[in-house]
Amino acid sequence: MKNIEELYFTFNKDVYNYLLWLTKDHFLSEDLMQETFLQTINSINKFKGGSSLKTWIFSIARHLWLNHLRKSKEYPEDFAQLDLIDIANTEVDFFNNEKMKLIYELISKESEQSQKIISMRIEGFSFSEIADCLKISEGSARIILHRCRNSIKNNLKEMGHND
Repeated sequence: MKNIEELYFTFNKDVYNYLLWLTKDHFLSEDLMQETFLQTINSINKFKGGSSLKTWIFSIARHLWLNHLRKSKEYPEDFAQLDLIDIANTEVDFFNNEKMKLIYELISKESEQSQKIISMRIEGFSFSEIADCLKISEGSARIILHRCRNSIKNNLKEMGHND
């Protein structure tokens, strides 16, 4: 396993850029990056190797950001900018995945409400919380998400992405 200093110098710029992309706040990104590496150091023995080390560290950063959002009750203005890794259900590195870019494009073509619902589900919000936030019924939130997922899946199939 890489030593702590090597881990930091290998991934700190990528983690910072990823967090800056999510937060659009230099100071918050810096704080979250430092916390990410503290948690990485404290839990490195839990890393099982089921994904790349970079993906694992990025997931720690993502969870810290989501926890910050929940605690501060802040929601980004552009929900389409959220981490879309979970939608494709893959463990590949975020910045190098062409399919992620394609999914991002497809989601960005959906309505603003659909983008918000997708993003909030990725963040772990329940349908009840989504309904309260967006002032719609739980059933509507579920239906909108279902239709949006189907639309994205169909568009991907039409483009030759059958997996």
